[in-house]
Amino acid sequence: MIVVLERGCSLKDKAAVVRFVEQAGGRLLVSELGDTSHIGLIDDRARSLADQIVAMPGVDRIDQHAPPYPQVSREHHGHDSLVGVRDVTIGGDDVVVIGGPCSVESAEQIDIVSRGVAQSGAKMLRGGAFKPRSSPYSFQGLGEEGLLLLAAAGRRTGLPIVTEVVAPEDVELVATHADMLQIGARNMQNFRLLSEVGSQPVPVLLKRGIASSIDELLLAAEYIASAGNSQVVLCERGIRTFETKTRNTLDLSAVPVLKAESHLPVIVDPSHAAGDRKLVPALAAAGIASGADGLLIEVHNDPDNALSDGPQSLTIESFAEAVNQVRAIASALGRRVAA
Repeated sequence: MIVVLERGCSLKDKAAVVRFVEQAGGRLLVSELGDTSHIGLIDDRARSLADQIVAMPGVDRIDQHAPPYPQVSREHHGHDSLVGVRDVTIGGDDVVVIGGPCSVESAEQIDIVSRGVAQSGAKMLRGGAFKPRSSPYSFQGLGEEGLLLLAAAGRRTGLPIVTEVVAPEDVELVATHADMLQIGARNMQNFRLLSEVGSQPVPVLLKRGIASSIDELLLAAEYIASAGNSQVVLCERGIRTFETKTRNTLDLSAVPVLKAESHLPVIVDPSHAAGDRKLVPALAAAGIASGADGLLIEVHNDPDNALSDGPQSLTIESFAEAVNQVRAIASALGRRVAA
């Protein structure tokens, strides 16, 4: 529910509304949209005050149909947000390409891949150290050792690193070494984890769950923002459908919908959608054409022998070709691949 104040509402009247809600034990969020002030009433207790609030001086109206995710909603924040990951900005005119292996397997592997993606146009390095896998017998990652190897590769190449955190108790450790924390599709509704990453300052990459709606993704982002961390990037990575020709179905319509509903940047992961490296370049280009602010692409120096997700991983050479194709698409749309 949103309280819309009158244009020219005095600071005294605005403060009176805020004080009234807080004294009643309600939670709120104040924002400025153009020349109008909005006060979002977040919990149900505040909603019971609606009749009293609407009669207060300076209040224009109450919108009972405001979205249930006020902090990430475009209705609450009219301008596109930019998320800074060290010296890289996600959002705005630049398209950010993030490349790297599904899993960090060895010092040699991550060194080769990190140098390769850096030379080919990637502005950030991805890699998994803690890997939640569908089978308990699949490679689960190197854990802290992998995290340290990834961080060292990032320092050598100058690329900020993004890596997945899978448990609330690991957030502090991963945040010590990573420049961005990834919440994977399987953990999109792990609410304890969302709140934990929201309580620390490192930016967050939030992937859409394999069977999650757009509203559910935005509500997951709201968990993070409501805990104090507004530096969130949304990631469309494909959803599970009846189709069997691809690993998942890349929902490109989600990109413009998310950008209409939310002020947060949106990127696309064509690798998990495709499940087949031959399809990744085309889906990457389509992602940028749909308005995405960046791409998250899996790259391996020897994908046929990768310990995880080899079939969908590009070689370093094919990654360079895909980035060139994306660069052309971005340029046609008046954007550029971040240099």
